[in-house]
Amino acid sequence: MAAAEKALWFIESHYSEDLSLGRIAEVAGVSPFHLARLFPAMTGCSVVRYLRGRRMTEAARRLAGGAPDILEVAMASGYGSHEAFTRAFGEQFGLSPASVRERGSVAGLALVEPWRTADGVHVTLNEPRLAHDDTRLIAGLGCRYTSDTTQGIPAQWQRLSLHFAGALPKRHTAFGVCCNSDDEGNFEYIAGVDVPGFGGLDPALSTLRLPAREYVVATHHGHISDIRRTWQTFVNDWLPRSGLQVADAPDFEKYGIDFDDITGSGDVEIWLPLQS
Repeated sequence: MAAAEKALWFIESHYSEDLSLGRIAEVAGVSPFHLARLFPAMTGCSVVRYLRGRRMTEAARRLAGGAPDILEVAMASGYGSHEAFTRAFGEQFGLSPASVRERGSVAGLALVEPWRTADGVHVTLNEPRLAHDDTRLIAGLGCRYTSDTTQGIPAQWQRLSLHFAGALPKRHTAFGVCCNSDDEGNFEYIAGVDVPGFGGLDPALSTLRLPAREYVVATHHGHISDIRRTWQTFVNDWLPRSGLQVADAPDFEKYGIDFDDITGSGDVEIWLPLQS
């Protein structure tokens, strides 16, 4: 089911764009016909239906949150006109965008949440390395998750690109930082870049200072849709055998210059903080 998982990642990361079955299938590495058969076997619905449902769900949340411009929400959902968006929204929820904004709630709507793929077998992990990292200042878009809702992270990167791209300095490297966890296993994920300072940034951005410290670093190879398996192998298999002790501090994913955010391919480093 690797092709369907790649398709899911691509939809979550790019649903605001003009996506076709052919383009999604190209990224997934299969023919449109093949994807059209694989995708329902995993999710229970067609690619087009899932894509529309995810677009409308995220649009409904923005409208219920008080988004002032329905046309802007329509454009961010991949629709070129107010009319086309209103028609699709009504077909999905039986309500108009304006009525959901007026209600201020998505309660009772048939929302389509990101599909969570099943955990797979552990991957082959290259031997992790020890590394020192100097102090970093991270700025980006923050969102809280539970262990069961992390499938929403790709859409978070898309929202960062759509709404805050001009507010952050251009960087070849991006960071996905896990921080501010609680006893229930909930945590904040900040998708962003390192910045020289926090002064003058958009106040809607989340910021975090990572002090200089020692880390152990593993590298995820292949498609980004499989990174959860690399995390599981690193934390649940390799780490207990290593004798290393992880510190109660933020960890992060580092997306380097060779990572392609269009195809989802390229190496990603996982940095775990060590006790000093």
